[in-house]
Amino acid sequence: MIIKQALERMPLSQASQAHASQTHAAPRPTDIVIPDCCNLGVVFRTLLGVNAAAFGWVMLQAVSWRVGLFEFVEASIVLELSCLWSLFFMCLMRRAVPRLGPHGHHLLWAQRLACAVVPAVVTGIIVYLFTTVDWLISNFVRMTLIKSIVLAALFGAIFQHYFELRTRAFSPALVEARLQALQARIRPHFLFNSLNAVLSLIRTEPRRAETTLEDLADLFRVLMTDPRNMTTLDDEIRLCKQYLSIEQIRLGDRLQVSWQMDNIDEQVMRKAQIPVLLLQPLLENAVHYGVEPAAGPTQVQIRLSRMLDRIEIQILNPYHAQVSGAGNHMALDNIRERLALLYDVEGQITTTVVDGFFDVRLQFPYLRG
Repeated sequence: MIIKQALERMPLSQASQAHASQTHAAPRPTDIVIPDCCNLGVVFRTLLGVNAAAFGWVMLQAVSWRVGLFEFVEASIVLELSCLWSLFFMCLMRRAVPRLGPHGHHLLWAQRLACAVVPAVVTGIIVYLFTTVDWLISNFVRMTLIKSIVLAALFGAIFQHYFELRTRAFSPALVEARLQALQARIRPHFLFNSLNAVLSLIRTEPRRAETTLEDLADLFRVLMTDPRNMTTLDDEIRLCKQYLSIEQIRLGDRLQVSWQMDNIDEQVMRKAQIPVLLLQPLLENAVHYGVEPAAGPTQVQIRLSRMLDRIEIQILNPYHAQVSGAGNHMALDNIRERLALLYDVEGQITTTVVDGFFDVRLQFPYLRG
């Protein structure tokens, strides 16, 4: 009876419904084809590509390498200004796409066109302003207004296509198949242990058994969502606490959990965006490889901190070399791929073994929802 009542209540969990609707509504990376020009990796690749192309073009036309180098330095004044301002406006434009309504992020052709129009307009304005200054006219005799606009539009279209292809290469079957294979391997083992733990509570603590089943339903509902979806830091931590409460029934006092917050308040927790199921697999690894092999009470430490516009999450658990297997690396590699897809070089995961503890650190931008 207890199990039946709990199962009937599972779909009605308000927290899980809010979480599911939130993650479902968020656009995936492939729904927005405007490059994330706020990302340092995108900025670096764009500046490097444009400057390399401009340098090669100038050197091919120059009478000597010294003359070519001098001409490139002069042209870089306009080049860098055009690139940086174009990246700035495209960064704002990408952030505005989800606010255009439920169909805004599906207008892919308009997004692609904007990636050519914005650099063309910005470059045209900058070149026009430069040619109105007398002492600068002689330095930019080759840079006509029409030529600059056409080249800027061409570069904008090329780089948009490159970043769209790069996102698609990271995004679809490979990453999702690895995550689904990992989840399929974990679910039966975890489900078996969890149900056994619930059965042991039904007679002695029926209310706790019911709560555990509700937590289990929330956890498995999120496991079935798209791994590219985003959620809030608050929801992700709530899910992790539900998972740890289930494991604590099975492990008892052996599992000790410590949460530490540094410069993270409730407002940050509610607004910070984080990929769904980013922390739970790491905590599952910490429990499986750090707590289960230990004979006595063992602590898992989770530390969250924010510095400026970056969030760092650190997970510490005892290291047992004899039980460290391939499954641990599979989860870490999967999360590393997801960070690369969503944050490029701004998202990082590092692992070290220090003083007998396995230390996992996540760093990613503080994106506000």
